[in-house]
Amino acid sequence: MTMDEKTLVKLIRSLNKHLPERRKSLATLLQEDAPRVYGRDGSPHRFKKEELRLLASILPEELHDKLFLPIYIEFAPDYGRGAARIHGRLECEVVSKILGKNVEQTDEMIIYRPEVRELRRKLPTTTQYAFFFSL
Repeated sequence: MTMDEKTLVKLIRSLNKHLPERRKSLATLLQEDAPRVYGRDGSPHRFKKEELRLLASILPEELHDKLFLPIYIEFAPDYGRGAARIHGRLECEVVSKILGKNVEQTDEMIIYRPEVRELRRKLPTTTQYAFFFSL
């Protein structure tokens, strides 16, 4: 790895330090009085109960323990300018319904800047940005 690659890796790590060490299931978060996870930097990330209830209304109850939050909105140069990836079958299902998109069941979907804005407006605490870069 060159010095420039090492610098880039450090930059990406610093951009993602807010991401949680461990995500929690929707079922677990719904049971907590103050639903939260902790970032790699130790900072708390709180979830709004109304967002959790909205997600719970979208998925059948038997899937609440399989959706882990926050949902990552993944950015990488590979996706193109202004594009982001949603990864995971349940995550794609939820995002499709929130955005009013008719998407076949899939494990991955690409959304674009206007959709990212709409998703973050509707789910500000249950989604987080994640940054990736392939060397």
